[in-house]
Amino acid sequence: MNGRLKAAVIEHFNAIDAKEVEVIQPLWSNYGTISRWQLVGAEVNFIVVKRISVPSTTHHPRGWDTPISHQRKVRSYEVEMAWYKGLASKTTSDCKIPKCYFSNQIGKEQVIVLEDLDSAGFNQRRTQLTIKEAKVCLRWLAHFHATFMFEKAENLWQEGCYWHLDTRPDEWEAMQSGWLKANAYKIDDRLKACQFQTLVHGDAKVANFCFSNDLKTVAAVDFQYVGGGCGIKDVVYFLGSCLSEDDCETHETELLDYYFEILKQETKAVDADALEKEWRSMCSIAWADFTRFLLGWMPTHQKVNGYSLQQVEKAKEMV
Repeated sequence: MNGRLKAAVIEHFNAIDAKEVEVIQPLWSNYGTISRWQLVGAEVNFIVVKRISVPSTTHHPRGWDTPISHQRKVRSYEVEMAWYKGLASKTTSDCKIPKCYFSNQIGKEQVIVLEDLDSAGFNQRRTQLTIKEAKVCLRWLAHFHATFMFEKAENLWQEGCYWHLDTRPDEWEAMQSGWLKANAYKIDDRLKACQFQTLVHGDAKVANFCFSNDLKTVAAVDFQYVGGGCGIKDVVYFLGSCLSEDDCETHETELLDYYFEILKQETKAVDADALEKEWRSMCSIAWADFTRFLLGWMPTHQKVNGYSLQQVEKAKEMV
């Protein structure tokens, strides 16, 4: 255990002792760890500590060990620290995130000390969702996008989402020639040109949502790729992460209707009808944008399926 980190935690919480009790998971490509700590003699019993330590040598599980990949990861952790120090305070209980107790450079590590969501009542995790459960996360996204409508991405990614084209030239180069590769920048330009811009979570997959015991509310984690953008990017990526191909096709309209119903209720200061019209028109474009990333990164991925390719065909009529 980093002695300076332990001392900083004990001092911040006025605790008698602090100890790591569980490694929740390593960070991608071994850039650090997320662990649960127990405090003794403090008002807070448990905390989650995210420790970022840039390795001297990197190993990507799919072989993407490039300088661009490395710099993107380093930047992503800088963005997450900036998020918790800045705009995170504007979130509400309707788009719950873990409270950040403090974040700092301690020795050679960047450290983010967060509320333990399990202790806060969000201890349920899912890999697949029912339609009802998916709506709970869509409600979170709608509130998040409404809260940050037209917010400037200060110290965050100017264009959020981990697959954003400007940060993925290696994957674009790896794509086979075809319509999607040839039109990748046109697709990106369409999303950037949206009138209604907000902050996007940037990695709104089901694994980054923590459910309450009754599965009626959620909190979200992992803000490494939060930044500016069209909110529909979060929506289509989320749906692809938690629903089967058949469910996406069968329930697309129902789920989008629900998301926009909540979004319009929460965006009273803007032309809500114009917002819905624009973002609905971007659905296929956003699907095509994410599929572009997958076809370069891992073309055999299960998310490259009949539904996502159908959305690419729809995008062809709009680009």
